[in-house]
Amino acid sequence: MSPLAAARAAIGARFRLHGRAPESGLDCVGLAGLAARAGGVTATIPTGYALRTADAEAVIARLDAVLACARDPVPGDLLLFQPGPAQLHLAIASEAGIIHADAHLRRVVERPGPAPWPLLGAWRLRCEP
Repeated sequence: MSPLAAARAAIGARFRLHGRAPESGLDCVGLAGLAARAGGVTATIPTGYALRTADAEAVIARLDAVLACARDPVPGDLLLFQPGPAQLHLAIASEAGIIHADAHLRRVVERPGPAPWPLLGAWRLRCEP
């Protein structure tokens, strides 16, 4: 299964802070990990940080250490956004927009169009042959 297919299969899963499984709920880090595993990425998506009051440079450095940077994001790539001051959010790029764990809607959704937040970085979630 591709990272995008895995993220899309999680649409409708309930939002749960620190959630790591679609059956019990996902947050944005859980969704990122699910997509990464589907892409054959064996390195663990860093989870030992809070996305609120997080140091964006530190999070970017941790992602750079385990994933390949994507200069031009394509569907299936991991995206890091900054929705507000000292707040970070992970999502998966799709053809229509992004797939993400939406805390306000309380579920994983596919949001059409460009994301409304500044993009801080993008990484490939699939191992190239």
